[in-house]
Amino acid sequence: MKIKFTKMHGAGNDFVVVDAINQQISLTPEQWRFIADRRFGIGADQILVVEKPQSAGVDFRYRIYNADGGEVEQCGNGARAFVRFVTDKKLTDKNAIRVETMSGIIEPRLEANGNITVDMGAPILLPQDVPFDTEGLTARIEGDQTLWPLDVDGKTEWIAAISMGNPHAVQVVGDVEKAPVRTHGELIERHVRFPKRVNAGFMQIINRNEIKLRVFERGAGETLACGTGACAAVVSGIRRGLLASPVKVHTRGGDLSIAWAGDAAPVMMTGPAVRVFEGEIEI
Repeated sequence: MKIKFTKMHGAGNDFVVVDAINQQISLTPEQWRFIADRRFGIGADQILVVEKPQSAGVDFRYRIYNADGGEVEQCGNGARAFVRFVTDKKLTDKNAIRVETMSGIIEPRLEANGNITVDMGAPILLPQDVPFDTEGLTARIEGDQTLWPLDVDGKTEWIAAISMGNPHAVQVVGDVEKAPVRTHGELIERHVRFPKRVNAGFMQIINRNEIKLRVFERGAGETLACGTGACAAVVSGIRRGLLASPVKVHTRGGDLSIAWAGDAAPVMMTGPAVRVFEGEIEI
């Protein structure tokens, strides 16, 4: 079976995007892992699948597979790549579309300057809905944010548990370049208190409108950027009183802009999406 694909990235978070509207796609987790493999396949942090909608009032269905072959709920940088793809492929003539995902409806919009803004919906803040197991833990409050102690390799890390349709554990560090992202990130990702695993975010505050961020992503390892991770980090920082909207997020792959008005307001993410090349692979 041959599959046509497009290689894309959003601030260095790279994707294989597959049109499942004009070609039939039915792959196993092992085959998704092969596609994402950087030595034997194409190479990607995530694989994005464009499908026809299953619900009324939306334009597309958006499915996401991590590099480990597992399907996940949401991917912010991928949402921007999704818009660029369906626009370039002339699958839509709209600048703003409604897209159904495993975690709900998102609304990406192509801006006149070529950047893409995505309405990521309101953050989910209740621990049980992230989900995060708080049994036996004693929290501390900073501003409006509840912080939870997490035992990581014998050390207590204070994290904010937030979902942007997918789970995130956000902590503040003094120097993001010296933070133990790969070692502690892997331990946090698979921590027993996160039953669905978690994306581990390490945030350095530069000023009230600027941060640096590294994220160890669930099922993908550390990526050059994580859109939902940027949203979760900014929400946490605003709730703690450390940040004010909008916030520029510096990742290793590029910059994102995150705006949030607080409470039940949606988080708005703006950034680039780039098409790298087209190809065909035999599975």
